[in-house]
Amino acid sequence: MANVNTGLDRLADEGFAGLRGQRLGLLVHPASVDRRLRHAAQLFFHAPLADLRVLFGPQHGIRGETQDNMIEWEGFTDPVMGLPVYSLYGEHRKPTAGMLADVDTLVIDLQDVGARYYTFIWTMLLCLEACAELGKRVVVLDRPNPLGGRRTEGNVLDPAYRSFVGLAPIPMRHGLTIGELAVFFRQWSGLDLDLEVVWMEGWERDLDFTATGLPWVLPSPNMPTVKTALVYPGACLLEGTLLSEGRGTTRPFEIFGAPFVEPETLCGLLRSWNLPGCRLRPLYFQPTFHKFAGEVCGGLQVHITDWRVFEPVATYTAAIGAVRRLWPRDFAWRRPPYEYETVKLPIDILAGGPAWREAVEADLSPWQMKAGWLEQLKAFAELTAGIRHYG
Repeated sequence: MANVNTGLDRLADEGFAGLRGQRLGLLVHPASVDRRLRHAAQLFFHAPLADLRVLFGPQHGIRGETQDNMIEWEGFTDPVMGLPVYSLYGEHRKPTAGMLADVDTLVIDLQDVGARYYTFIWTMLLCLEACAELGKRVVVLDRPNPLGGRRTEGNVLDPAYRSFVGLAPIPMRHGLTIGELAVFFRQWSGLDLDLEVVWMEGWERDLDFTATGLPWVLPSPNMPTVKTALVYPGACLLEGTLLSEGRGTTRPFEIFGAPFVEPETLCGLLRSWNLPGCRLRPLYFQPTFHKFAGEVCGGLQVHITDWRVFEPVATYTAAIGAVRRLWPRDFAWRRPPYEYETVKLPIDILAGGPAWREAVEADLSPWQMKAGWLEQLKAFAELTAGIRHYG
């Protein structure tokens, strides 16, 4: 077991001395805690050297109370600290000049899960852009990528399909920490920005989250465990279909299916692909909310046996393709709107372009599709080689 200190841990241990004399804004969510489970907002508020003026929160609310996608929330005044709290998932997704008027430095402390679709990294990018435009300093407190930092998967985003689930050309599974992403975004966007990253101590790229010694806190309501994060780079693609991604169960994204799916038939086809690092268990489930609420669904649960070789994008690509092949009359792609996009198919903005969907519709195997991603992933690795802080 490693002894990892996050950027927040390091900053708190130093008594916030590096922020002395600066008026601070803080972008956080429920997982913005130190290794003793103390929330960043409380640590900043009570630190003598930290002049906290305003709080910001991303999708799902600063307290994590909004359950589903596309549920906006409104800002409020924190009842304990008396500070304004601004929503960056509502009328505004990018902070305005007025929101930042009383701020010299915006501090960002968000737990990412290593997947392009997870919107917290895009809230960070929009904050970087706003601060560059307004001459504000940004400090990003780094946290582990729960999937480690050795592997990437999937295609790289086609710029023509930019959306709030993908605003920059990164793969579905990007293999970077949020601090490394901040440096990449500044470089890729050409931002004239005073950016500092408070790097972790003790983290290495071959560590998954359970090996860090850090507590796992849900960064969003349907990310309850580390295993959820491990499947998410592939499982989130289910949101672009009419299949249930397991919302309304206690194992979202690990469980998926629909009323028309016969579990043993699906499992038999998928086992023929010899998908690495996992076992597939046929099951039935009844979601309490979201897709097929109250209906009995057939499907599978993905049980990870070796996270180091498990390939979530290939696994769920195979699963979606298999359901489409077995039940072509029942399977369908979800229609817009989705994450502020009202024209393009949700699956196409999730997949970063139509190529993934077209390959599934052409009945390509996941391994054929994977071969098509390799050149893109190689180019991304070369592009980001200089910003990979942890070796």
